[in-house]
Amino acid sequence: MKPLLILILVVAGILSLPFLFPEKALKVPDDATLRHEALSHNLLSVPTEREEMLKLVDSPANPMSEAKVALGKRLFFDPRLSKDGTINCASCHILEAGGDDNRPTAIGYYGRPNPRHLNSPTVLNAALQRSQFWDGRAKDVEEQAGGPIQAPFEMNMTPEEVVARLRKDPSMVEAFAKVFGEGNLTFAKVRNAIGAYERTLLTRSPFDDFLDGNDSALSPEAKRGLTLFMERGCKGCHTGMSVGGQLVKRFPLRRYLSDYLGVWFSPNMALKRDEIPFDNVGGFTGRDGRYFFKVPLLRNVARTGPYFHNGAIEDLHEAVRIMSKYQLGKEFTPDEINATVAFLKSLGGKIVDYGY
Repeated sequence: MKPLLILILVVAGILSLPFLFPEKALKVPDDATLRHEALSHNLLSVPTEREEMLKLVDSPANPMSEAKVALGKRLFFDPRLSKDGTINCASCHILEAGGDDNRPTAIGYYGRPNPRHLNSPTVLNAALQRSQFWDGRAKDVEEQAGGPIQAPFEMNMTPEEVVARLRKDPSMVEAFAKVFGEGNLTFAKVRNAIGAYERTLLTRSPFDDFLDGNDSALSPEAKRGLTLFMERGCKGCHTGMSVGGQLVKRFPLRRYLSDYLGVWFSPNMALKRDEIPFDNVGGFTGRDGRYFFKVPLLRNVARTGPYFHNGAIEDLHEAVRIMSKYQLGKEFTPDEINATVAFLKSLGGKIVDYGY
């Protein structure tokens, strides 16, 4: 390792010592102020009415209708979209389990794991995000819906095979004709129907009730966690109604001298080859291999473990500790972690019934 780089790492380590820059004592504001601050930081509540929901998630390119949503729901649970006819969209996106499958890595066709050891992001509230997949490569839920169907390690179908299977079902042909017009059973329409259904999968939680004026919806510990979340900078990336999913950001942002001590005594004094601060099973390094990942949405996060792109971290407390250290540059204390987790648990909710 070059002497200059060693010096930089040493200085950075010294400057990160807490006694040099002690944190101010956290003061939790009154409920009205806390609510105002959350709303002003774009942490908004999920609407309860269909009209307001449509203003948020309806797509000009794929307008929602009751018939289209019903068809999309039917397809979401249809195993004919997989090669061996045993899995469907809901296999990896279990709505009752937080919208994912709670596995470190997604398991697809014939039990094949994702080759990069990537886990399944939640489908709940996914339509509120600006991009989809861990590297943010898909612009919306319609584009995302086509990916797993075609991936050889997931559902392993071609668009032509999907269309041929569905066309053998007269009721499916009729349903597509009702929604899109005669002769419109195409793969693009399959994606659009599934996307329309997924756009309805928004959830409301105690946090929404607090934002709407119910002071007792959050515990004192959760309010302290919300205050930490905003004051320490978590809301800078985890923003919007979805509390995340709006940005593609570098992870990790910060590095520490202690992360390199293990390689100092190797023959060539090499740096770590992978910057991820935990065992990066699968070796995925984000967009273009530059460690840029879509910022996960945090709604229902207490139910969507294990955490990070490869499911390497089982415990939400540990995930918060890692994020505070490597993204914020100030590792949270155990009490701060507990408060933050209390707030994150308040983001867990149920799918809103919009009358579809």
